[in-house]
Amino acid sequence: MKVGVLGSGLMGKEATRDLVASIDVTAVGLADVDLHRAKKVCEQLQSDKLTAHQVDANNLKELENFMRRFDVIINALFYSFNETVAKTAIKVGVSSVDLGGHIGHITDKVLELDKEAKKARVTIIPDLGVAPGMINILSGYGASKLDNVRSIKLFVGGIPLRPEPPFQYNHVFSMEGVFDHYTDPSFIIRNGMKQEIPSLSEVEEIHFEKFGPLEAFHTSGGTSTLSTSFPDLEELEYKTIRYPGHAEKFKLLIDLNLTRKGYKVDVNGQKVNPREVFLKVLDPIVELGEKDDVVLLRVIVSGLKDGQFCKRQYEMVTYKEKATQVTAMARATANTISVVAQMIGKGTIKNKGVLPPEQIVPGDTYIKEMAKRGVNIKELKC
Repeated sequence: MKVGVLGSGLMGKEATRDLVASIDVTAVGLADVDLHRAKKVCEQLQSDKLTAHQVDANNLKELENFMRRFDVIINALFYSFNETVAKTAIKVGVSSVDLGGHIGHITDKVLELDKEAKKARVTIIPDLGVAPGMINILSGYGASKLDNVRSIKLFVGGIPLRPEPPFQYNHVFSMEGVFDHYTDPSFIIRNGMKQEIPSLSEVEEIHFEKFGPLEAFHTSGGTSTLSTSFPDLEELEYKTIRYPGHAEKFKLLIDLNLTRKGYKVDVNGQKVNPREVFLKVLDPIVELGEKDDVVLLRVIVSGLKDGQFCKRQYEMVTYKEKATQVTAMARATANTISVVAQMIGKGTIKNKGVLPPEQIVPGDTYIKEMAKRGVNIKELKC
């Protein structure tokens, strides 16, 4: 199979690394608006399968010409491009996957293309990062082992192995995206009722082996498409994991309007957006750099099996890979999107249309493939 990758940033680079190492992949095209950046990644990975391309995703002609060369496209661009890439995939007749983006209902817009994708005989799977992504696949897998699903509880955090003040946090993807997840309302289901509650709320203590007490709190986007895939849930919630005190500190910054979009203040006659200034100030402080990170994940799916209460629980603790210096978040995220893209290319996933991960990705195969890549997911049964 031939796979095209849009974006040579961290996730695009690491998805490409996995693709060129896979025997079923015969050719990989890595595209970026900056050709030098794409070529640099190609030089680092040193594979005869790999070629660099210059593509401006805002230029639909360039995008089409690149995408039609491949069997499957991995979209590792910022989530604002997801709808455009999905529409282009349908137009040129290739399957595609993306890293998600429920902020601004981007994934909803992609899902609305289902009929067009079926007509074009292509497969499009959005939300293939960790959260959403891995948690969706594991939720669907757990649900498949129950007769009736009542509850899905999700906990995920990408955190530094050795936390430092002031936030005990280093970002592993865009800080702008972090702001969005912290400020947009969180969707939950409680007592069978769908509702929105403030992000950074309902902080609780959570524990993982080899880690001291951590905290978990609501953030937006994590529940993804699960409420529509499982419409009869009595309980659904997603919480982000951080070191203690993180939520309280960020809540203060939000209350001070330092993360607010479209908000400006007058500074010596100049209109200034505090969010833009804060992003510039904060980014170097919380940049991960060469530090070690870890991704913690827990998915708890509960319901009935043969008339008895049953719980399926999945846990993962993934660390930075020392040999390649690939971050834990990149290992978990990039391998997920690469594995699923290859499932489409190999025909393991045959269904056409726009399909959420929990409905279409075979959980058992996914867990085995991730284990081959050193990302081990444990299953705890009833």
